[in-house]
Amino acid sequence: MTALTDDTLPVTGRTIRDEMIAFGVMTALLLIVPFTGLYPFFVMQALCFALLACAFNLLIGYGGLLSFGHAMFLGTAGYVTAHALKVWGLTPELGILVGTAAAAGLGIVTGLVAVRRQGIYFAMITLALSQLLFFIYVQTPFTHGEDGIQGVPQGYLFGVFNLAKSTVLYYVIVAGFLLGFLIIFRTINSPFGEVLKSIRENEQRAISLGYKTDQYKLLAYILSGTLAGFAGSLKVFVAQNASLTDVYWTMSGEIVLMTLVGGLGTVFGPVVGAFVIIAMQQYLAGFGQWVTVIQGVIFVVCVLTFRRGVIGEIAHYFRRSL
Repeated sequence: MTALTDDTLPVTGRTIRDEMIAFGVMTALLLIVPFTGLYPFFVMQALCFALLACAFNLLIGYGGLLSFGHAMFLGTAGYVTAHALKVWGLTPELGILVGTAAAAGLGIVTGLVAVRRQGIYFAMITLALSQLLFFIYVQTPFTHGEDGIQGVPQGYLFGVFNLAKSTVLYYVIVAGFLLGFLIIFRTINSPFGEVLKSIRENEQRAISLGYKTDQYKLLAYILSGTLAGFAGSLKVFVAQNASLTDVYWTMSGEIVLMTLVGGLGTVFGPVVGAFVIIAMQQYLAGFGQWVTVIQGVIFVVCVLTFRRGVIGEIAHYFRRSL
C-alpha cells in the first residue's frame, strides 16, 4: 500500500532529501537568531507553538484525525510542570519530564475514548474532553483558578545551564523544538507513518490488508498529545506561568489555524503557520480588539489564495515543475 500526499503525488527519496536540506537551513537560521537583533521572547514563544502545531499536524495531516481538544495537552503539561517546579522544587529537566508524562497519560485515557469514533464525532469528543478538563482546572486548587500559577522559577537545567539567562534559555528551547520536530519527521517517514497515511487515504482498504487501524490511530493520538505536552512544558519556562488560557477551547482553534495557514499535511507548514499567527498577535496588539478581525481577514485571504497553505502551495508548485 503506497501512502500518497496531496494531489496523489508520491513521497520520493528526493522529497525527503529536500526536506532534510530545508531542516538544515531552518536549524542554521534558528542558531543565529540571537545575533540578528530579533526579540528572543517572540521566537521562543513561536517555537513552542510551532512544536505544538507540528504535533497536531501529525494527527490530522497524516492520520486524518481532527482534534478540537489539543489545548488540554498543552495546558495539562504546563500546569504540572509549573506546579512541579514551584511547589515540589523539582529541577527543570524533571519538571519537563513530569509534565510530558502527564500529557502522555492524558493521551492514553482520552485516546481510548476518542478513537472509537471518526470524523466530526471524534472532533466533538476531543472538544468535550478538553472543556471538561478546563472546568476541572478552574476549580482545582493546585491551578489557582483564574490566577494561574505565576512566578515559576526557571532554575538550572541539569544543574549547569542557567535558564534565567535569555540566551541560554533560547538555545534550550531551540534544542527542545528540534528534538520534537525530528521525532515527528522520523515518525512520518517510518513504516508506522506510511501506515498512518494509508489509513488517512482509505481506512477500509487498510483494514482489508490486515492493519488494526484503531491501534495505529491510538498510538498516533498518544504521540501527538505527548509532543503537545512537551511543547507546553517548554512554554512554562518562556512565560514563567501556567494559565487557563492554554486549556481553553480557543487555544485549540488557534492550533488548527496555525496548521491550516502553514499547510496541512506538510512537514514545515505548521512551523511557518505558528510564526505567522504569533507574529500577528505580537505586532498587531496595538489594534486592540481589532486584532481578531484582522486575523480573520488574513485567514480568509490565505484560504482563498493559498488553498493548501503557504508551504503547501510552494511545495505543490515545485512538484508540478519537476
